[in-house]
Amino acid sequence: MADFLLEIGVEEIPARMLDGAREELKERLTKLISAEGMSAIATNSSAPRLEAFSTPRRLSFIAYGILDAQANVEEQLTGPSVNIAYKDGAPTPAAEAFAKKAGVKVNQLGRITTAKGEYISASAIKVGRRSEEVLLERLPKEIASINWPKSMYWRGKSAERFVRPVRWITALLDGEVIPLQFAGIVAGAESQGHRILSKGAVRVKSPSLYKVALSEAKVLVDPAERLASIRKALDEATRTVPGARWREDVNLLATVVNLVEFPSVILGGFDAEYLQLPQEVLVTVMRDHQKYFALEDAQGKLLPHFLAVLNTDGDPDGLIRHGNERVLRARFNDARFFWHADQKIPLKDRVEMLKAVTFQKELGSYFDKSSRVAQLADVGGADFDIPNRKINRDALHQAAWLAKTDLTTELVKEFTELQGIVGGLYARSQGLSTAIADAIYDHYKPLSTEDAVPRTGESAILAIADKADTIAGMFALGLQPTGSKDPFALRRQANGIIKIAVEHKLSLDLATLFKLALEGYKGSEAAKKFNNLDQYAASVSTFFRERLEFYLRESGGFAYDEINAVLAVGSDRVNDVLARVMAVRDARKTGYFESIAVAFKRTKNILTQASQKGYQVGPFKPELSSEVEVRLFQQIQDAGAGFSERVRHRHYAEALTLMANLRVPIDQFFDNIMVMVEEEDVRTNRLGLLQDLVTQFSSIADFSEIVTEKK
Repeated sequence: MADFLLEIGVEEIPARMLDGAREELKERLTKLISAEGMSAIATNSSAPRLEAFSTPRRLSFIAYGILDAQANVEEQLTGPSVNIAYKDGAPTPAAEAFAKKAGVKVNQLGRITTAKGEYISASAIKVGRRSEEVLLERLPKEIASINWPKSMYWRGKSAERFVRPVRWITALLDGEVIPLQFAGIVAGAESQGHRILSKGAVRVKSPSLYKVALSEAKVLVDPAERLASIRKALDEATRTVPGARWREDVNLLATVVNLVEFPSVILGGFDAEYLQLPQEVLVTVMRDHQKYFALEDAQGKLLPHFLAVLNTDGDPDGLIRHGNERVLRARFNDARFFWHADQKIPLKDRVEMLKAVTFQKELGSYFDKSSRVAQLADVGGADFDIPNRKINRDALHQAAWLAKTDLTTELVKEFTELQGIVGGLYARSQGLSTAIADAIYDHYKPLSTEDAVPRTGESAILAIADKADTIAGMFALGLQPTGSKDPFALRRQANGIIKIAVEHKLSLDLATLFKLALEGYKGSEAAKKFNNLDQYAASVSTFFRERLEFYLRESGGFAYDEINAVLAVGSDRVNDVLARVMAVRDARKTGYFESIAVAFKRTKNILTQASQKGYQVGPFKPELSSEVEVRLFQQIQDAGAGFSERVRHRHYAEALTLMANLRVPIDQFFDNIMVMVEEEDVRTNRLGLLQDLVTQFSSIADFSEIVTEKK
């Protein structure tokens, strides 16, 4: 057994790319070890323990307990035919050449009989290669294959590309160097310590001592250790301010973990007069621009302090703290100046200014977009019901026209993360109604699947209208997402529409929404450039079906076959889809469900076979039928009436219970009746009965999609 270490040392990797690269390196090398037979699990021993680490200057991987060499494998080799291998009973040169290749004597050759005749054969032992050889050969390709959102070259355009220039490689199998080469660097046994706090090169004696050696050189290679260290330091620094707590920020924590190798935390302060600015502005400046953590009191009110995570062992003289305070003060001064200067021009007077702000080069300006969104929001407010919620139509209309006006403000130009939020704050400051201000403030939400949805009915409808307008225009231009590419974040916006519809219980019809959204472009210059209108409705429908599937799987936790069954019969009404899949999941827990699913699967298969053979289907005629068939037909009609009534009122659980009453007559039918008989009129009649069954009871889900244990 041996331990294996690989470390790729580079110039600073962007924080947002680090986690994905670390996990990809681990996945690639794990697959390599397994595929090449170096995993001890192949010998019935315990599998190797695999770890991956990262800092801004390195990616590393350790496998503890891989095999020293691949196992030998016995191979059965087939040579030329017996007629060619022997002549007059004596081996020919062909037989001798094959024996030499197989590593056996001629008299040890055997014979095998195949469909093509008799051939000579030999059993040969393929000697496994040493793990060092395999790794030396494979590692450069695996390193080069890591996917980066952006990469660069630094040794000429014909050379390799990587996220940043590679400066060193450490590769060890136990204590021996694997001298692989990549990017002009030959691997060795030396790593590099902290850029400032260490003396530079660090000798790594073995993979098992890697973390210790780097720790002594002031590098915590494990992101989890750095996170724990940062949280502890944040707590300790916060305790020096009575009654304070640092504002939890998961995303900021993830960022700073990937910005430092040896973290420490300092407490800084700023003038309390800045607290007169909205906390959204202050927190954005601290978090997004300076990577500082805000401090607040027990009521959540900001305090005039901040916490900064340093990539060093402290700030004993306070020089770093003073520098950070000076920078933050300048940023706050900018924000305060823009806050007051912007409001000299009210939002209502900025609408015309949107004509000079491009939304998308083919889709026109933000003035054009505001006009379309206002129109769509008006229709949405009237036609898309929000239960027990009265929509302020005037506020919704005004908010739609004003929602993008903050794009003309200096504060948003400087702090782009605040778009929408600044508009809402300005609206409130300028005396506009709370309904208008909240709608503007929230209309970009949700920004992710974890983000909160807009708070009010007006903001929910405005957010949907804004997102739908963008998606409609892009799809009409043929700019829908492809593969992993989604430059206009259309998937995120579609996810947002679904999340809003679910959490606000909107009776939202996606087909109608996107028909109306496209009509908003009618007569515009943008419409002249649309080149995907023939496929528009189908493309949008397919796109949202995928987004619904994603939402139901990731947020709802539903099984894939439950999702497929429900989406197969309709995916336009978001909350109806959710209600149906919940009913199917609940019904699945009952004793009758699997029998019904099996019956429908069998029925669907028979109807599919009939269609493929061109057979006629129905209508069902009782006079041509047996007692079993007539009984099933009558029960289908009786249950179908109640089923349809309950489906109409979305009482899906009750509808499925009614459908369950058919399981006995359906089982009796299949036990006693052969459908695909030779007599055409009988076969047609029985196929009609099965078609009635499917037609009556497939409005909730296509139950043939459900995976069952019964065959």
